[in-house]
Amino acid sequence: MEKPHIWDSDFRFMIIVWECAPVNSGELSKICERELGWKRSTTYNAIRRMCEKGIVKNVNTVVSVLIPKEQVQLSEGDEFLKRTFNGSLPEFVAAFIKGKKLSYKEASEIKKMIEEAAE
Repeated sequence: MEKPHIWDSDFRFMIIVWECAPVNSGELSKICERELGWKRSTTYNAIRRMCEKGIVKNVNTVVSVLIPKEQVQLSEGDEFLKRTFNGSLPEFVAAFIKGKKLSYKEASEIKKMIEEAAE
């Protein structure tokens, strides 16, 4: 299966869909107008694009999710890592924490994640 790719504006839209789905497209249009300042036509175009990408489906005006948020985040994270850090997770982590102070709790949580991933 091809990894899903979502542009920034569509990702903001999808955050709403993931939170509300299944949702009537008319109601989704109202939410997007309130949350994103979008017109109805913009929302319907976003629904169409996400349907074409296989990320959502729109059946009888009810928009449902086909690909979960976590899967899209993983795909986008992998792409960002490749594009920005030549695929190097250590380079990403070093750049991300450079100049930042981590609390003991944050450092412990990160250490635990690394240990679990290394097993």
